[in-house]
Amino acid sequence: GGLGGLGWGNNPDLQAHLTAGSFEIFKTLQLDMGYDIEFHAPGSLQAIHTAEQADFTRSRVLRLRSEGYHAEFLTARETRAMEPEASDSLAGFMFLPRRGRANPTKATEAFRKAAAALGADIKTGHDVQALTQQQDGSWQVRSSQGEFRAATLALAVGAWSGPVGDMLGIDIPVTPIKGQMWATEPVPPSIFHLIGSMESPFDWSSEAENENYPPEITHHGDTRVTRHLYGGQTRNGEIIFGGDRQMVGYDYTPDPGGIEVNRGQASEVIPLVSRLPISRTWAGIMPFSNDGKPIIGKVPGFENLFIATGLASSGFGRGPMTGKLIAEYIHTGHPAPVLAESDPARCITFKKTAR
Repeated sequence: GGLGGLGWGNNPDLQAHLTAGSFEIFKTLQLDMGYDIEFHAPGSLQAIHTAEQADFTRSRVLRLRSEGYHAEFLTARETRAMEPEASDSLAGFMFLPRRGRANPTKATEAFRKAAAALGADIKTGHDVQALTQQQDGSWQVRSSQGEFRAATLALAVGAWSGPVGDMLGIDIPVTPIKGQMWATEPVPPSIFHLIGSMESPFDWSSEAENENYPPEITHHGDTRVTRHLYGGQTRNGEIIFGGDRQMVGYDYTPDPGGIEVNRGQASEVIPLVSRLPISRTWAGIMPFSNDGKPIIGKVPGFENLFIATGLASSGFGRGPMTGKLIAEYIHTGHPAPVLAESDPARCITFKKTAR
């Protein structure tokens, strides 16, 4: 899973807090607490395919650097000195040195162990069926395996925010978006950075607002609007890539056609990939908010109810700091000023039949 971003910058906004803050939490988990989560921070290389993308990237790098962020424009030759398998026929690369990766399975287990060591009781396999606020302001949660009571309830259910909102009579504007990945068999160390492409950021930069789709996805219905790419090589030697973002409900079925398009794009950047057969594919569901911004804070119209959702494709990379910010809000009663950008009151509304 990809981590980090551009660093903190001169005036850290919410995105900087979530990415750079989470990056530090992952770093602490491995380096200071001793959990092996395969944390590694080599930076990322974003491929530039056209002259137009090169102009766009140069402008972006200049702007980012003026704001105190970490980014560089590299020629293909400069990149190949860092990443020998990178294509020499591309127009260049954007290098983001504050990017890294960790193993999502190992990191999740490490967070579980760290939380349990502090007294957290983690239940799995519970299908939540109803949420009810009691007269004293506390909450009752009915699940498939029993009932729970809590003085304060935090909703952190990702792409299932909409159905959970239905239980409360509110509209939570989060759309489930399918992402899919593929992997090769393990090979000797060949790719040393996170790999991506500037094609999708370039296309999304001029994307018109569309009320039928959340921003920054790869398909509108059956029509592909851009190619998106991210990936790299894991410690066990697998080369893993993905990128598509499709609005298909809760369908976990990988799309072979989309996998081949993504593999073709990866091969343009790292030609070695074209010679390696795909060994496995998988898909998952991500929570995209309708305006592209996270939804983190107090749910309007309720007491003792909080929410953290809308982290889109980077729940892994932004989730730890999101959890820290929402926990601090609950315990202190005061939101961090940076959470003004993610205030749920901007978008969560009661259904017309509710209240």
